[in-house]
Amino acid sequence: MLYKFSNTQLPRIVIIGGGFAGLTMVKKLNNLPYRVTLIDKNNYHNFQPLMYQIASAGLTAESIAFPLRRKIGKYPNIVFRLAEVTSIDKQHKTVHTTAGEIPYDYLVIATGATTNFYGNKNLETKSLTLKSIPEALTMRSAILQQFENAVIQSAGKPENQHLNFIIVGGGPTGVELAGALAEIKKNVLPADYRELDPAKMEVHLVEGSGRVLPTMSEKSSRLAKKYLEQLGVKVWLNTLVNDYTGHELLLKDGSSIAAENVIWTAGVKGATIKGINPDAITKGNRILVDGFNQIIGEENIYAIGDIALMQADGAYPNGHPGVAQVAMQQADNLVSNFKRIHNNKTQQSFIYRNKGNMATVGRHRAVVDLPFYSFGGYFAWYIWMFIHLMSLVGFRNRFMVFINWMWNYITYDRALRIIINNTGSTKQTE
Repeated sequence: MLYKFSNTQLPRIVIIGGGFAGLTMVKKLNNLPYRVTLIDKNNYHNFQPLMYQIASAGLTAESIAFPLRRKIGKYPNIVFRLAEVTSIDKQHKTVHTTAGEIPYDYLVIATGATTNFYGNKNLETKSLTLKSIPEALTMRSAILQQFENAVIQSAGKPENQHLNFIIVGGGPTGVELAGALAEIKKNVLPADYRELDPAKMEVHLVEGSGRVLPTMSEKSSRLAKKYLEQLGVKVWLNTLVNDYTGHELLLKDGSSIAAENVIWTAGVKGATIKGINPDAITKGNRILVDGFNQIIGEENIYAIGDIALMQADGAYPNGHPGVAQVAMQQADNLVSNFKRIHNNKTQQSFIYRNKGNMATVGRHRAVVDLPFYSFGGYFAWYIWMFIHLMSLVGFRNRFMVFINWMWNYITYDRALRIIINNTGSTKQTE
């Protein structure tokens, strides 16, 4: 049977957020007996695992973004609204947005996470972040602008060259970005910036715990550190950040590292919405949910993906990791439960099935954790490329990424070295 959005007899599901969780739900709810409204402040789905390649001039922004309307346009029971949600009115079952009020019978919050600076205003205003495509483009411009600044600074005075980049946070994003910057130092700097001495460019990776990739296996962490150091990255472990002046990163032990660019990937927090029960907001601004992803203390309001913290899954008492796998599996389970609700059947609790994790550290260097085996090197790198390529939404995106990767592989060149935000400054401002 073909269900249409215009059928007012159907229950209304409103989904806030078009990330991995929201988009998976939309695809699975196609032609089910519900009217579905997807709300997002952007009109595209952003493939976050490859954003560091935009920042490092390896990919174009449009190659990892997919228009949401293009995906849902063929689904008769689903509509999209380009808007930002301002609050939720639970009494009237209404979502308040910048595009007006949208009623719901079931509400799903899939807003994901945003950067967490832990209250440090200097880091918030002076460091670079990588949670959105505009931020990735700003970072790319800042990196390239710093090269141009270094050329001017060192004209006739090589000792004035300043090319330090500090990445704070040794998770997958930090590790992958550090590897990408190290490869720019090796391949791009000697070709494009002959006035500069590549040996003076330093890439630092600062991590507060005892190993990089702390959520992966110890073997993968050890291999990743080895690969980074082979590329010339200076890895700082058990190192906590105190502040950033705009020219120096101040550490808790009283020491400092000079740098014009600090990239902050060290923390995230949930992107919560006004109107949710405050008692359900927990550590890191995540929302407490039960085993069915329903928010604690709320009726017919759910949270899935990075924003949700589920303690009912005994294997993850502190909540699931903030990865795409969790988001998509929770979306699958919630859609299945909506089917059960419609058929008056008992709902099914969510159980996360970890299929593995991976990270790349540059050409021919990657690490892969499978449930019972970990490995690294060439084969891991090819697997990383294949999985990420096939995970992109749409054939056009896969084709564009594949062509760019092949060009980079053959030529050792990052051809997208365009400064968009040419302000002469490498800092973000409020």
